[in-house]
Amino acid sequence: MRRRLLPGCLALMLLLAGCSGDDGDSAGGRITLRFQSLAWQEESVQVNKELVEEWNAAHPDVNVEYVQGSWDGVHDQLLTSFEGGEAPDIIHDASDDLADFAYGGYLADLTDLLPERLKSDVPQRSWDTATFGDGIYGVPFLQEPRVLVANAKWLKGAGVRIPTPERPWSWAEFRTITEQLGGDGKYGVAWPLKEPVSATLNLSLSSGGQLFHRGPDGKVTVRFEAADQVMPRTVHDQVNADRSASPTTLGSGGSDTLPGFFGGRYAMVPLGFSYRQQIVQQAPKGFDWQVLPAPAGADGLSQGVSPQTLSIAEDSPHQREAAEFIDFLLRPDNMVRLALGDWMLPTGTEALKDPALHTTEHDWATGTALAAHLRSAPAQSVRGYPEWKDKIATPAFQEYYSGAIGLAELRARLEEDGNLVLARYQR
Repeated sequence: MRRRLLPGCLALMLLLAGCSGDDGDSAGGRITLRFQSLAWQEESVQVNKELVEEWNAAHPDVNVEYVQGSWDGVHDQLLTSFEGGEAPDIIHDASDDLADFAYGGYLADLTDLLPERLKSDVPQRSWDTATFGDGIYGVPFLQEPRVLVANAKWLKGAGVRIPTPERPWSWAEFRTITEQLGGDGKYGVAWPLKEPVSATLNLSLSSGGQLFHRGPDGKVTVRFEAADQVMPRTVHDQVNADRSASPTTLGSGGSDTLPGFFGGRYAMVPLGFSYRQQIVQQAPKGFDWQVLPAPAGADGLSQGVSPQTLSIAEDSPHQREAAEFIDFLLRPDNMVRLALGDWMLPTGTEALKDPALHTTEHDWATGTALAAHLRSAPAQSVRGYPEWKDKIATPAFQEYYSGAIGLAELRARLEEDGNLVLARYQR
């Protein structure tokens, strides 16, 4: 009986689906979009959920479902969902994670989907971070400069010159000052370099470092040249020659250094701009801290960034509607709300003008002054970068910073071993 009824039931279901015109979405033709957000700080999660609610209230025919994701293992999680045909329609990620997905055909090219308002509001240097080949595969919307978070009382007592975005320290001056600040079991700086590659490459842009060089044939090779060596040599010498940088924090994450910073063990810690929220929440009462620009080199305050991005799955049947939601989410006022919730900077030109991002409270103005100097991270479009980073660069930089190997060995491993890895992705 069940076998005889099945063909008839199936035919009826197909007929009803064809009449409904909703492509399998909820009854009445309403479209449902799944938005996977990686927001994790309480303020940020709240803002994202509020914006989803505001969209849904104003768009009864296009419902957005908020899906909470996590930065931990997001690449593998997304790859599994893509291959399984279960990817969310709207994907929150970081630009340095997009290359393999873009080249692999998992993400929609947004070039013809985004409105001109959004295209013109975000500067080209930000679009460069999410452009692969001839396509745009993510909208960069939040970015974070690396800064020096300093014990203001300590620096004032030492009488050192306080750098500003208009007159930053050079790398040489920074090294001299950290040596002046250290001594008696205390250190001028604590470098949290558990993940050393991103920090090294991005800060090396200030001295003109590129590391990755693309030839006329489009293939990328690694060359560890003099400009690439300025920042790593500074760190190495602070740890191993001057003893002005703590050797024990080299294997630490940023949050791990905060107790020692609050306890007066380190005068400064290089951190992402968003760490200010943790400092505000955790610093002892009366602790006086300030944000300083990272050291500058031959190219000034330039540094690489990998902005947070919003992408659309290539398999999404509702790409137009997904792009409209992204446009709503990234209107200037909304972009400011997202930036304040994450304690980061917006990429949008109009959002960056907001007075809330130019206050002296929590040194917002210092970070905003650095926005014009942020560039696409050197490894942004390099296929095979994740493997090169994990297998070659991370252990090599860790050993160099600790003093286990010298500069010549570091260069050999980055170039010789590294180019063998990259070659496999460029055949």
